[in-house]
Amino acid sequence: MSATSQDAGGRTVHHVVIGGLPTACIDRRGLAEVMVEDCRLARASGAAPKLVFATNGQALSLARTNPAIREAFEEADIVHADGAVIVAAANLLTRHRILERAATTDFIHDAAATAVRESLSFYLLGSTESVNAAATAELERRYPGLRIVGRRHGYFDAEEEAAICADITAAAPDVVWVGLGKPKEQLFCVRNRHRIRAGWLITCGGCFNFLSGDYRRAPVWMQRAGLEWLHRMFTGPRTLIWRYLTTNPHALYLIATRTGKRGAP
Repeated sequence: MSATSQDAGGRTVHHVVIGGLPTACIDRRGLAEVMVEDCRLARASGAAPKLVFATNGQALSLARTNPAIREAFEEADIVHADGAVIVAAANLLTRHRILERAATTDFIHDAAATAVRESLSFYLLGSTESVNAAATAELERRYPGLRIVGRRHGYFDAEEEAAICADITAAAPDVVWVGLGKPKEQLFCVRNRHRIRAGWLITCGGCFNFLSGDYRRAPVWMQRAGLEWLHRMFTGPRTLIWRYLTTNPHALYLIATRTGKRGAP
C-alpha cells in the first residue's frame, strides 16, 4: 500500500508502509529541499513546525509495543528511513523505491550545508552539556556561517518544558534538532509542537555524540552493507547490545507481516 502527499513546494512525495509505519520515499537531497521550503513557509505564515522523525528497527518495535509512541509517529509530517533495513524493505516489498538511507548522522551535514546557503538557523536540544557544546562547536567549525541561535542539554524535568520551549521560540530558529533518544524525543516534539515557533522539529537520537566524537561511525563498507547497527552494538554503550538483540528480530517480523498493510492488526 502506498500514498502520496505534497510538500510546501508542491512536490509529490510517495509514502509506503514499512513494518506498520508510513515512511516517506525521499532521499537526503530531497529532504534538505523540503526543509528549506517548510522553513520558508513557517516564517511567512507562522504555522506550527513540521515534525520530522526517523524510522529504523528500534522505532518499528517501539511503535508496535507502545500505543503512545505509535500515535506520536502517526502525527509526524515526515518519517524518513534512518535504517538500512527500511530502505531494503521498501525497495523489495513495495511499489515505490527509497533511493538512499537518510541517516540523521549524515543528514545533519546536508542540512547544515543547506542552512548556510539558504540562511536558515539551528537550535540544538539534547545530550549532556559537554557533548552538546562540542557538537555545536564542530558544526560551526565545519560550516562557517552556520547560525546556531541557541542550544541546551537534554537533562530536564517536565516542569521545565514550558520555559525551554519559550527559550527556543525566543531564539527564533528555523530548525530545532531534538536529540533526547527514542521515544522521549518523539513524545517531546508532539507534546510541545504548538509551544514552539520554528519550521522543523527534527529528532536526531545520538547525533550530537557523533558530532562531538564521543561515538564513532562504522567503516563505510559496513554502512553500505547495512551493518552499522552491528558496529554500534559492539562499540557503543552496553545498553545497545540488549536493544539490538531484542528489537531487531521484532522489527524483521513486523517488516515481514506489516509492510504495505496500514492498520493491520
